[in-house]
Amino acid sequence: MPFVWSIGTIIGPAIGGTFADPARSLPSFFSPNGIFATFPFLLPNLICAALLLVSIFFGYFFLIETHPDMQPKGMQPEQSHSHAETPLLASAGATANGGGVDLRADSYGTFNEVEITEEKEWLVRLDGSSRPPSIHDDHPTIWTRRVIMIIIALGIFTYHSMTYDHLLPIFLQDERPQDRIWTAAHPAFSIPGGLGLSTPAVGVIMSINGIIALIIQGVVFPLFAGWLGIWKVFIMVTLLHPIAYIIVPYLAFLPENLLYPGIYSCLTVRNFTSILAYPVLLILLKEATPNSSVLGKINGLAASAGAACRTVAPPLAGYLYSVGTNIGFTGLAWWGSALVALAGAVQLVFIHRQHNKNATVRSYVAPIGQERPRDDVVHIHVINPEGTEEV
Repeated sequence: MPFVWSIGTIIGPAIGGTFADPARSLPSFFSPNGIFATFPFLLPNLICAALLLVSIFFGYFFLIETHPDMQPKGMQPEQSHSHAETPLLASAGATANGGGVDLRADSYGTFNEVEITEEKEWLVRLDGSSRPPSIHDDHPTIWTRRVIMIIIALGIFTYHSMTYDHLLPIFLQDERPQDRIWTAAHPAFSIPGGLGLSTPAVGVIMSINGIIALIIQGVVFPLFAGWLGIWKVFIMVTLLHPIAYIIVPYLAFLPENLLYPGIYSCLTVRNFTSILAYPVLLILLKEATPNSSVLGKINGLAASAGAACRTVAPPLAGYLYSVGTNIGFTGLAWWGSALVALAGAVQLVFIHRQHNKNATVRSYVAPIGQERPRDDVVHIHVINPEGTEEV
């Protein structure tokens, strides 16, 4: 699923950019007075509608029915491995906008398999009987401080990540200021417009952005996760997030020959931080879950928090951009998102590392000689009648 989603992020913008306003971009095929001249965005929408119809066709005729009461009798044994906790759909991609949170999927929205191991401590008596509070809790505490803090961090990340995706195409197409070279005479808060790019150019940029994301997701993430570990990657990308937003509006002052390198540099920084952050947050949330029996509740709250942030992000970012346009500083919306990302960096103080769990990221194309992660480790402490312990 993550791979297919990433391919879609490449093909989708290419279709939109290539076929938008075809009367101008493809004058040899489309009349300047026809319906596609009157409705310049009709053609890419018709193409998307046709693709959806193809998807419906294949889904109706070729997908296997999974509902137990509606399956043909000969197919029921094939589905016997499914149960109530089987995820309906894995996370689509390693971005905050790629789909719902699913802590039960081993990939966490990446191309890799993530295995979490845990070290436990059990207290037992000399006769082998256990001390229940140390091994099992019938009523585990769900909303621990660590769980709540990580869900808040996930919401903060989802908000500012969504604002980036919302603002980017607007800024790329907004009118570029006439005096576009930044000199010492330009105040830092004077950015009256965007980059003034055409719709086809924006489509190409968004497609290349998908390629950058695909590379980072498939190659960079497992390398950094294996090199630094999940916790250090989380610290690094959270601290770098504000930079990804602060630098974007100043693309308006780059000379023409440096504009596209500057755009792709900004996109690389943004993809590096966001694509590494999302699966890491899900892994940390899974690690913080006190018991697998409450995983569904935590999964639901995290998904709800992400959905709420995705809902409010576009209108707030759009409002700030319109205010910035009126005051001659379109960077206001970008800096607003940077301020939210900075709040996420400050929140790191309230998230403490969990030392008894360890996450290992394994590529599906594992190199020769790669060791599998160790199994869970249980430290058993035997309590003597005198009250001393033996390990």
